[in-house]
Formats: sequence, C-alpha cells, structure tokens
Amino acid sequence: MPRALPNHPPPIVMTFAASDPTCGAGLQADLLTLAAHGCHPLTVVTALTLQDTAGVEDVLPIEAGWVADQARALLEDMPVAAFKIGMLGSVEVIAAVAEVVSDYPAIPLVFDPVLASGRGDAFADEEAVAAMLELLLPLTHLLTPNSLEARRLAQDLGPAGQVRLPLAECARLLVAAGCAHVLVTGTHEQGARVVNTLYGSHGPLRHDDWERLPGSYHGSGCTLASAIAANLAWGQPLSEAVRAGQHYTWHSLAHGFRPGMGQYVPQRLWRAPSEHNLTSSSPEVVDAHIV
Repeated sequence: MPRALPNHPPPIVMTFAASDPTCGAGLQADLLTLAAHGCHPLTVVTALTLQDTAGVEDVLPIEAGWVADQARALLEDMPVAAFKIGMLGSVEVIAAVAEVVSDYPAIPLVFDPVLASGRGDAFADEEAVAAMLELLLPLTHLLTPNSLEARRLAQDLGPAGQVRLPLAECARLLVAAGCAHVLVTGTHEQGARVVNTLYGSHGPLRHDDWERLPGSYHGSGCTLASAIAANLAWGQPLSEAVRAGQHYTWHSLAHGFRPGMGQYVPQRLWRAPSEHNLTSSSPEVVDAHIV
C-alpha cells in the first residue's frame, strides 16, 4: 500500500456513515478499510444501529444539526483529500450532508447509496431516495450502487411503469441526474462471475470480471467505496482507483470469516504491510479492460 513519507502526513478521508457495532459494515468498516490503505479517517456519525451479523433490528438517526456540526468542526481543522458517504439515516441528514460537501466541490466524493441491509432491512424510503437523487447525485464524483440499488434509484428517473431497466440504462440515467461516474457492481446478478462496470458520460469506461465467492458478506459495499475513496485520496486516477479498490475488496472477501451466526465479515487487514495497491490485472480477473 502507499506510505506517507517522513514528515508528510497520510491523506485524510472523511466518511459519513452509520455506526455498526459488529464492525462488519458502516463507519467501522470504513475506518478499517481507510486505515488499511494508509489513510487517516475522519468519521462523522449519521446514525446508530442495533444489529448483529444476521440483520438490523433498529436505526436511530442522529439529529441533522449534529451531523453537520461534526463535519464542519473537522473540516475547519484538517484538510480532507476525499469524501465517502454511506448510510445517512434520514432526509434531514441527507440535506445536511449535501449542504456541507457542496462547499468543497474540488474534493472527490464517493457515494455508496445504502438502501437496505444485506438481509433486506430497508434503510431508505421514497422520500429519502428522492432526496439522494436531487441533493447528493449532482455532488457525486463516483456512485457505487449494486445492481439492485442502481435499478431502485433509476426507477424514479426512467419511464413510468418500467420496473426493470437494463443496468446500462440505469447508469445512463444516474449520470444524467448529475453524478460524474457510476460503478455498478454485479454481485446480485446471475452467473458464475461477478461483472462490475464503470460508466461515465459517454457510456462504459471499463469492465472487471471477478470470480464469484460463496457465502453472504456483511459490508462488502462499504469496503469497496472506502477503498476507492482511499485510492483517490492518494492521487490515483479514477479508473485505476476503481480497479485497485475492487482488487482489495475481492481479497478482503476471500479472506473473510464468520464471527457469529449470520453473514461473513470481510477481513480488511488481509494484506501484508509491504504489499502495494495493485492496479493491473491479477489472476482472479478474467476480463478486465478499459472500454
């Protein structure tokens, strides 16, 4: 992984997310992933959750003013190289976070639109989805939905009555709604391989084809978005940051473990301290090419 030079601090990444006491997802997953990439994380708590590895029992959103005040106090004190946004918990918090990050348009923002838990517990209602589309997408450098999230977000943007849009059309609609790039992950699609596709304003930019791993994982989306944000904070170009983030996440899942009675948890510290980020093809990838 990249290392900070002597007398040069590591890049700082601010994450907005809910606290997950299992440390499988949410704020704790972001913190572990960012630290594993040699970044210094700043954590803004958006909600508290009552959950275990089997599912989420309850969510307590933090008051929006508190969320904004956490972020502004940190931003007035330290320079931030990237933002990462996860679960926000309420429409009011979505609006508060959008207002804060809009003051820093030059800082890359990676948005993981968490709409439900891995078990299917809903985290965002219709009003929250509408607020994400209106307030956050125009500020987003990279949106990282899985295929279910991409279709759910694009449903409000596409033709009325069309329930299942093709993923390429979902990406087109989301880019048209304001975000610069969309990485649609294919874990929830059928097939022996997982295909992730990065889209920009002119269509697909790259496809990455990964071996599908067995089991169900808690926090894979958080891990991927945070890894990409870390790579952007280190100055990597977007395509390379996306490729390296996928490599790191795949290995975190491959080294994952099952600490309880529910889902597997990624092992985010799988990498030897001396190993660098990989941006080229690896043995696990069958088809990784820039379009």
